[in-house]
Amino acid sequence: MRPDVLLPLFAPLDSLPGIGPKLLKPYARLLGRELPRVIDLLFHLPSGFVDRRARPTIAEAVPETDVTLEVRVDGHQAPAPGSRAPHRTYVSDASGDLVITHFKMDPARIEHMLPTGATRWLCGRISLYDGMRQMTHPDRILDAAGLARLPAVEPVYPLVEGLAAGHVRRSMEAALQRVPELPEWVPAPLLAAKGWPSFREALARVHRPPTPHEATPAGGPWRRLAFDELFAHQITLALLRAQEEKAGGRPTIGDGRITGRLIAALPFRLTAAQETALAAIRADLASDTRMLRLLQGDVGSGKTVVALLAAATVAEAGRQTALMAPTEILARQHHETIAPLAEAAGLTTAVLTGREKGRARDAILSGLAEGKTDLVVGTHALIQEDVAFRDLALAVVDEQHRFGVEQRLTLARKGEAVDMLVMTATPIPRTLVLTLFGDMDSSELREKPPGRQAIDTRAVPLDRLDEVVAAVGRAISSGARAYWICPLVEETDTSDLAAATERFEVLKSIFGDKVGLVHGRMSGTAKDQAMARFASGETRLLVATTVVEVGVNVPEATVMVIEHAERFGLAQLHQLRGRVGRGDKPSVCLLLYRAPPGEVAKARLAILRESQDGFRLAEEDLRLRGEGDVLGTRQSGMPGFRLARMEFHASEVEAARDSAAALVRSDPDLASPAARPLHVLLHLQERDAAMRLLSAG
Repeated sequence: MRPDVLLPLFAPLDSLPGIGPKLLKPYARLLGRELPRVIDLLFHLPSGFVDRRARPTIAEAVPETDVTLEVRVDGHQAPAPGSRAPHRTYVSDASGDLVITHFKMDPARIEHMLPTGATRWLCGRISLYDGMRQMTHPDRILDAAGLARLPAVEPVYPLVEGLAAGHVRRSMEAALQRVPELPEWVPAPLLAAKGWPSFREALARVHRPPTPHEATPAGGPWRRLAFDELFAHQITLALLRAQEEKAGGRPTIGDGRITGRLIAALPFRLTAAQETALAAIRADLASDTRMLRLLQGDVGSGKTVVALLAAATVAEAGRQTALMAPTEILARQHHETIAPLAEAAGLTTAVLTGREKGRARDAILSGLAEGKTDLVVGTHALIQEDVAFRDLALAVVDEQHRFGVEQRLTLARKGEAVDMLVMTATPIPRTLVLTLFGDMDSSELREKPPGRQAIDTRAVPLDRLDEVVAAVGRAISSGARAYWICPLVEETDTSDLAAATERFEVLKSIFGDKVGLVHGRMSGTAKDQAMARFASGETRLLVATTVVEVGVNVPEATVMVIEHAERFGLAQLHQLRGRVGRGDKPSVCLLLYRAPPGEVAKARLAILRESQDGFRLAEEDLRLRGEGDVLGTRQSGMPGFRLARMEFHASEVEAARDSAAALVRSDPDLASPAARPLHVLLHLQERDAAMRLLSAG
C-alpha cells in the first residue's frame, strides 16, 4: 500500500485548480500518461530558463534574446476594420523607440494593458523589421506591482499544442503547494558531503530557481532528484540480486546432441567472440547460482544464434527457453531466423504475440504447458497470466532497456530458478550498463560474422533531394532494394520534419507500386504484410519510420536513405544503417540533413562516416548527446528514468549503487525502522518490483 504521506502527490492532476477537461487532454499528451497525476507534473523539469535579471535599454537589447525592458507608452495605431494588419503600440525609453505588435487581438484589451503615458515592463524578444526594433506578442506586460512579483530566473518547460507557458507555470505553483515534507532517505553522510537540499526543497528550487544554475541538470537540486531516482533503481537491483542469491540456481547441463546438429546446420562458422560468449553462458547454466548475463553485440554480430545455441543446451536437459522481444516485428524476425535452424536440429519452436488468438493461441499455450515446445519467441504476450511452462529454465530478454525490471521479473517467475540472458544490439557504455543492469556479467560480440559488407556512408544536404531520389530510382531499376527512413508518421503543426506518409505519396507518384510503407501506427498484420512484400521484392523501396531499426533482415537491401539524419542519435543512425550491408553486394547509406547542421549534428555525421564500430559510436553518443540517444529511446533522460541524465549524473550512479548495496547487505529485507524512509522512496519512484520483493519477503 502506498504510504498516506504520498497521497497528495498521486492525486489526479485535475484536482489542481484551473485544470478542467479541456486542459487535461494536452497535459496527458505532455506528461505521457492518460490520467496524469500531480507527481507527473512535478517531475516535468525545465528544458531551459530565461534570466529576467537582464534589464537593458531598448538600444542595448540584443535582437533574438529574452529581455525585460522598462518603457513609456507613447500611443497606439489600431488596424482598420477587416484589415489583417497588426495592432501597433509605440513605446520608448531614453535610448530609443520600439514598436509592439499584436495580431488578432481586441484593441481595447491592448490599450487597457498598455495605457498611453504609463510606464510598463515588457518581457519578450526584440527583432528587427525593416530596420525598426519591434516586439511581437510580449511574453509579459507588467506594471510596478507585477514587476515586483516577477521571478528573477524563470524556468522554460517543454510544451504541447493546447498548453501555454502560463498554464504550466500556474499549475506548477499549485502542485508545489501540495508537496509534503517527506522522511529523508539519502544516507546522512552522503547528504552532508553533497550539500543537497531535502526532496521538497529540491523540487521547489528546480521550479523556482534562485539562479540559472539551479534550473539545470548540473545544479544541486536536480542532482538530488536524479540521485533519488537512481537510488530507488539500484535498491531494486540489489534486492533482486539478494533474492536470486538466496534462492540459488538449478544446474542445466546439456549432452551436446542438439547443439551439434544445430552447429552443423549453420550456414557459417561461429566467430571467436560467439564461441567465447557461448562458453560463458554454458558455464553459467551449469552452475548452481542463477545466471544474470548481458550479451552485447553490434548490429549483425550474431546474438540470436548464441541465444539459440543456449536454448539448445537447455532443451538437451529437457527444459524450456523463452525469448521476449519489445516489438512484434522483432519477435517475428527472431522466429524467422531461428525456426529453420531449430527444425534442422530437432528443436520445437513457437511464436506468441498479441496477434495469436483463439485456437491458434490455445495450441501454443498447451505446447508450452505440456513441454512439447522447447523455445518460444514472443512479446509482452509471454508474461500474461495464462501463459504457463512445464519447466522454464532460460529467459532471454532482447533490448532489455525497452522493458522494466518488473517485466524481467515476471518472465523469470514463470519457472523455478530461471537463468536470465539479456541481449542488446545497441552497445552500451560501461557507466550505462551499471546504471541499467547493476553489476551483471557481460559478454561482448565485437566481431562481425564473415561476409558482412562495409557500408559506404555519405552525408548529403536536403537541397540535393532530387539527386538522391534519382539515385534511388537507378538502384531499384537495377534490381536493388532500398529503405527510406523518416522521423515522424505525419506532419504536425509544430514540426517541419518529413513525414513518412507524405514522403511515401511523393515517391509513389514517381515509382508507382514499387514503393511500400511501414510505420508504428499500422496494425501488426499490415506491418508484416508490408515487410513481406519488401522481402520478396514485390516492393523495392520501403518508406518507414524507425520501426525497421532492429531485427529486420532483408539481405537484398543495399541502399539506406535517412531523412533529417541530424534529428537522430548516433546509435540509432548506426542501428538503421545496419539494415543494409547484409548480403554480398556493396551498400550505401545516405544521411540527408538540413543545412547548416548544428555543431553536435555535424560531429555526429562525421563520426558515423568514419566508423562502423558500434561500441565506439555508443561512447561518442554518450559524450555528445546523452544516454537517451545511445539507447535510441528518447531525446533526453534515460529509459525508465524521468530525471536522471547520464551526461550530468554519472557520479550519482556510483553513489546510488554503493549506498544501495551497503543498505541491502546490512538489512536484506529493509525491515528495520531506519529503512522506513526507503519504502517511501520506492513507492514515490513507483518501483513496484522492489515493493513486491519486500512484501514477498
